[in-house]
Amino acid sequence: MHELLSQTRRDFLTSSSCGLGSAGLASLLAEDGLLAADPNPLATRPTHFEPRAKACIFIFMAGAPSHLDLFDPKPRLNQLHGQPMPDDKLKDVRFAFIKKDSVRLMGTKRTFRRHGECGTEFSDLLPHIGGCADDLLLVRSMHSDQFNHHPGQLLMQCGRGTFGLPTMGSWINYGLGSETRDLPGYVVLTSGRGSSGGATLWQSGFLPSVYAGVRFRTAGEPVLNLSNPSGLPPTLQRKGLDILRQVNGGRLAQQRDPEIASRIASYELAYRMQTAAPELIDLSSETKATQEMYGVNRKEIRKGGRGKSGNTYQSFARNCLLARRLVERGVRFINLVYASWDHHSNLDNELSYNTHVVDQPIAALINDLKQRGLLDQTMVVWGAEFGRTPLGENRGGRPNVTGRDHHPFSFSMFLAGGGIKGGLVHGASDEIGWGVAENPVHVNDLHATMLHSFGLDHLKLTHRFQGRDFRLTDVGGRVVTDWLT
Repeated sequence: MHELLSQTRRDFLTSSSCGLGSAGLASLLAEDGLLAADPNPLATRPTHFEPRAKACIFIFMAGAPSHLDLFDPKPRLNQLHGQPMPDDKLKDVRFAFIKKDSVRLMGTKRTFRRHGECGTEFSDLLPHIGGCADDLLLVRSMHSDQFNHHPGQLLMQCGRGTFGLPTMGSWINYGLGSETRDLPGYVVLTSGRGSSGGATLWQSGFLPSVYAGVRFRTAGEPVLNLSNPSGLPPTLQRKGLDILRQVNGGRLAQQRDPEIASRIASYELAYRMQTAAPELIDLSSETKATQEMYGVNRKEIRKGGRGKSGNTYQSFARNCLLARRLVERGVRFINLVYASWDHHSNLDNELSYNTHVVDQPIAALINDLKQRGLLDQTMVVWGAEFGRTPLGENRGGRPNVTGRDHHPFSFSMFLAGGGIKGGLVHGASDEIGWGVAENPVHVNDLHATMLHSFGLDHLKLTHRFQGRDFRLTDVGGRVVTDWLT
């Protein structure tokens, strides 16, 4: 009795000799899926309400494509080509590179035509995606708070343009858990030259690290250092993991630190991935027709642009096919990152290259998901951090203006599947594509609506950090109900 009295209150409540402490701790850990006997932070969790989507493929076009040359035809802008911008619109506006005193409006050389029964207009650079028009929700009224790439990419992925925050893929896996035990719930596939944001675009922030995105390579070893060193037999590896699990489990029971549970889950997941990941990237089981539909063996026929890195045509096509395979295996969130669309100059040639890389594989992905009955529960999102100006890039006093600067005030994105209405255009920009004229949609509104499709209330999906509750839509956001089926 004297020994018990001499213990601190914390010692008493957590002591293994005290049934109250053990029972309370077990209850807390069970609620969070962190029991040392089966530490699985990615165990599936109930939704707030009936979900429409079970998985998301977010196709992130880092660098910001020009909405004016791809999605948002502006005849009036073409008529005003070469004329100065009204001073009242330039007042208090910040640009990345444009010099206000000599800037001029710049039209587009692209042509637009209507597609599908819905008649949505797409650029001549996107014939395959245009062919999916009846399945697409095209949003022409997006706007952002950030006009430089890294903050803008963080805002699109994390809800705010600051470091240290979880990405949407982390939030969705935190809220719902994962339906696969053999692969991560959040996978990242990259191609092209790399984004400004790098790995900060798939970080877990203040959430446990098990919710971070795992970057897969599409050739060679899928994840670096995943394979066993030569000479290590599987039985010895399994015994080592069992001992490590016991040690970490004991520490978890003492400290109740979710990062320890993440460590246990990560070790076990890596062990299972040694079989699942190589099988995933082996496309030999896919039919020749499927591989040709995606273009996984295409030869590059356009001159290299900002997006070129190796055989970009093939790597992006493979990533789109892998995205479908990941959905089939229960992966919750797949991020396809392709860069770069930062066309400050040489716009027509660069845009032609990038669209030729992505147009066929993205359309194939949407059609393939639909043919396999997966599109209804798989949300596909295409977008970037912002758009491009209706003004020509004029830095350095160049006489031939051939590019566009960063533009957060109005840009376009499209969505398909996962409870999203198809064959619809939402919102509109003004006559020159400068600002939003109808139905503005902030990036946080996009996030709120995506979470809603997953059965998650964006106001209730929170995590307490530094004394307050954070959420993906931390500073705003509303569900755009007009998008939902």
